[in-house]
Amino acid sequence: MAYLESFLPLDLDSINEHMIGVASDMKHHDSGFHQHDIYAQLLYAPSGCMTLWTSNKRILLPPSRMLYIPAGLSHRVTLRNVVAYRSIYFRVSSIQEDLPFDLRIMTVNPLLEQLIERICWWDWNNTFSIEQENIKKVFWDEWRMARLERYELVFPSDNRLSQQLEAFTTNDKVPPFLNVFAKEVGASEKTISRIFKKETGLSYQDWRMQWKFYRAIELLIENNSIGDIALHLDFSSDSAFVDFFRKQSGVTPLKYCELFEK
Repeated sequence: MAYLESFLPLDLDSINEHMIGVASDMKHHDSGFHQHDIYAQLLYAPSGCMTLWTSNKRILLPPSRMLYIPAGLSHRVTLRNVVAYRSIYFRVSSIQEDLPFDLRIMTVNPLLEQLIERICWWDWNNTFSIEQENIKKVFWDEWRMARLERYELVFPSDNRLSQQLEAFTTNDKVPPFLNVFAKEVGASEKTISRIFKKETGLSYQDWRMQWKFYRAIELLIENNSIGDIALHLDFSSDSAFVDFFRKQSGVTPLKYCELFEK
């Protein structure tokens, strides 16, 4: 079997394979924090958004992109309106490829997409046919050529700041301006600015803009209107949101959505 009902757990230890593909249909799923000690994992969804959380990062995975998760990394995956979920697990000790040790988001071309589909529907039968072995070789060839992308937001480790920001994210509220945030946290604007620059590489204002940009991508992919997104993210007008999005991505929101259309 390769299809997994969304409500069923996956017991990797019971499957004696070095490459395990899983296909499922999930919506609004939250895996909770967990880790795979002997398996690295590849996540992919043709539609909808996934978000991966680590102890200090939030990584957005747009549709038609794949996310590599190294073995042993504690992480949590949340899915928003994902219709077709695909995942491949690699038993690190028996994979010939040099797997990376860091999180990576990579592009998925049409050929790689079809290869992922084939692998995720294989039966778990402990044997691989010659055809499947050939598919794996092509998969790794395409994997090595996939372009890296970045949809990563680093959270500061300072508890006062991270807890407050996580609360905003959990409640789907836009983080406030620096002067308001400083009052809520009980720290000076100068202190907050210093911590953000040191731990995230961004000023607080740039971090806040990055947060809004990634949230805008999620809302766009969920088919929200420009007007609703502008209102949700506290923009003064639709045009102000469109100008912001163009500055962040280089294209308008509608053009950006076309990048993920089949």
